[in-house]
Amino acid sequence: ARTPQKESGMQVHVWIGKSRIAGKGLFAGQDITKDTIITRYLGTKISKAQSARALAHGNAYICALNDRYDIDGNTLKNTARYINHSCDPNCVLQTTGRAIWVVALRDISAGEELTHQYNYEYNPERYTDFPCRCGANNCVGYIVDARYWEVITQHTYDLTG
Repeated sequence: ARTPQKESGMQVHVWIGKSRIAGKGLFAGQDITKDTIITRYLGTKISKAQSARALAHGNAYICALNDRYDIDGNTLKNTARYINHSCDPNCVLQTTGRAIWVVALRDISAGEELTHQYNYEYNPERYTDFPCRCGANNCVGYIVDARYWEVITQHTYDLTG
């Protein structure tokens, strides 16, 4: 894997707009090359216990940093919080010791909505609470980590077949 690159030391231009996936989204304001660092996921470093409480109170902007801490991205300065989930994402979150970076998985065209996979854990009783509306050809229908897709599609088939 190539090391992520900053676009010639310059800030990558992005903008917030209406998303076809859900609510608002973050969009590329320029062509972006694969492996480019687009932005940092900004927020407060909080413990896993604080994270669990925030999630229980409906904070959807918690992002895993490491085994001990998460980033609470519920702040207006965090434009990365507008990146919607997709089953066929064009970005990935990469974690360094102290930061979470949004990195292009492939070349992205100006005007394209930025997406990443949220990687929610599979809970048999709750996964249907998180429907996916990404519209990708490979969309599994729910926002769960790809390692659970086979379980989900088998379960869905059992219900309909």
